Amino acid sequence: MSVELLAPAGEVTAFYGAIKAGADAIYLGGSKFGARAYADNFTEETLVSCIKYAHLLGKKVYLTVNTLVKETEIDELVDFIRPYAEANLDGCIIQDFGVARLIGENFPGIELHASTQMTICSSEGAKYLKERGFSRVVPARELSLKEIESIKNKTGIEIEAFIHGAMCYCYSGQCLFSSVLGGRSGNRGRCAQPCRLPYDVNADGRHSGEAHFLSLKDMCTIEHIPDLIEAGIDSFKIEGRMKKPEYAAGVTAIYRKYIDNYLYLRDKFGAEVAKAKYKVDKSDLAKLSSLYIRSEKQDGYYYKHNGKEMVTLDSPAYSGSDDKLLEEIRDKFLKEKAKLPVTMTATFIVGETATLSVSYKDTEVTVY
Repeated sequence: MSVELLAPAGEVTAFYGAIKAGADAIYLGGSKFGARAYADNFTEETLVSCIKYAHLLGKKVYLTVNTLVKETEIDELVDFIRPYAEANLDGCIIQDFGVARLIGENFPGIELHASTQMTICSSEGAKYLKERGFSRVVPARELSLKEIESIKNKTGIEIEAFIHGAMCYCYSGQCLFSSVLGGRSGNRGRCAQPCRLPYDVNADGRHSGEAHFLSLKDMCTIEHIPDLIEAGIDSFKIEGRMKKPEYAAGVTAIYRKYIDNYLYLRDKFGAEVAKAKYKVDKSDLAKLSSLYIRSEKQDGYYYKHNGKEMVTLDSPAYSGSDDKLLEEIRDKFLKEKAKLPVTMTATFIVGETATLSVSYKDTEVTVY
């Protein structure tokens, strides 16, 4: 059983850094229709180049098309997707059923992945999407590990689940608060994060004082990797397209280390012994805490329904980062792209466009 490590990239440096750090796939946004409008995101030319680079290394790229799309934007959406489809984009992460239908009809080679904002909470929901062409779902973040395992067992559909990063207070990201409070819709990629603001609460005439009642602690599941793998999760997703390249590369490298470590132990000793032998070094936990963790960390909803211990009342701010660690990450993962020995074949025919094919092992990309 293989497990995909899926890393975020808000811009090109994060993309190349996460690839070098060991990501199997990258999810990112283009210039439109993504739920992180304030990330740097990717131009058409840059994104096409990244897709070809990833494929050369045997990696995958998923495009976030996870906003709600208006009727007037439909034609624009198809034109937006076309160059990435021609570059063999692997998949699109989608919230809007209309978007899924358009991509399925116009670009059948692109996999349809259901965003967590589709709020899939049951095997029936996952089955419904599978019957309509979806190959993968990102279940609602509020599901327990047992519920996710049940969906996987009953449907066989690929499961992509968040394992690290910021968490939204609203149910699976279905938030209208930003739109109501500030006129910026999270469902259109422009969340103002009002959940991170301080509020006063009055109950039964008693004033409780100001605190961050809606701000959840960040997720960190590195100590639960064996359970997540054995539950049948196919893709381990790191949150963070708005975060720095050092975060994307550093967090990816640590999770890569422990995923590989557990799979090695399991192959050698079996699952039960591997679970007993699996340990996370305290220094790696400290590194994760130094890479833009919001105050404290938690393990999400995998083992609990909810609880006040999930909320960071005192401060929603990031606890800072270790400058030495960031420099180490930059030196190791960000200064140079991952490189592989390749074979290059150029073709020149009079009257035709010249082509250059670059291949590594069994993977080939044609560059015009």
